[in-house]
Amino acid sequence: MSLDQKIFDRIRIRPDAETVLRASEPACEYEGCDKAGTHRAPKGRRQEGAYWRFCLDHVRLYNKSYNYFAGLDDDAIAAYQKDSLTGHRPTWSMGVNPDGEKRDEVHRHRGRDFGGAFSDPFEMFRGYSSARERAAAPEPPERKLKTLEQRSFETLDLEGRERGAEIKARYKALVKRLHPDANGGDRSSEDRLREIIQAYNYLKSAGFC
Repeated sequence: MSLDQKIFDRIRIRPDAETVLRASEPACEYEGCDKAGTHRAPKGRRQEGAYWRFCLDHVRLYNKSYNYFAGLDDDAIAAYQKDSLTGHRPTWSMGVNPDGEKRDEVHRHRGRDFGGAFSDPFEMFRGYSSARERAAAPEPPERKLKTLEQRSFETLDLEGRERGAEIKARYKALVKRLHPDANGGDRSSEDRLREIIQAYNYLKSAGFC
């Protein structure tokens, strides 16, 4: 049979998978490689969104040596990592506007100091107090202690105005002084020590320390 017959014109040979892949994908950008660039690799810092196209072997080779922070010193890397916690968006302290001015300073600058002459016919800002008003306002009276609270303070040799660290410091000092280990094993102060522990635990549960 002659190979010049028309029947052979209708024969189609399926291309191999590598040929199909190479035709549908861009070529590998690694120097000297003619395979398909089936994998993307980031180009690096300051080129976010840009990628190299490599074949599987060369993208693995590229990833082994890739370093996003190449060229940065330790301080710059630490600053970048800190900014990344907020998505690299600017932040300000509470009570400070984006320009770095405190709230009350802004109000004075704009003639809106609510502590001075300010017309509010619709009472939109009722209940607002300026920094000066808050500073001049008298401190709220202390809450009267309940019987058990007062007794607990007296057990710890305290007056009742102490809070937090002062109560803890007095408790530790008394325990250290009355504990049998600090008195050569003498247990005569055990009842007093038990009262101090109970008084401290009660004040702690009541939110005093």
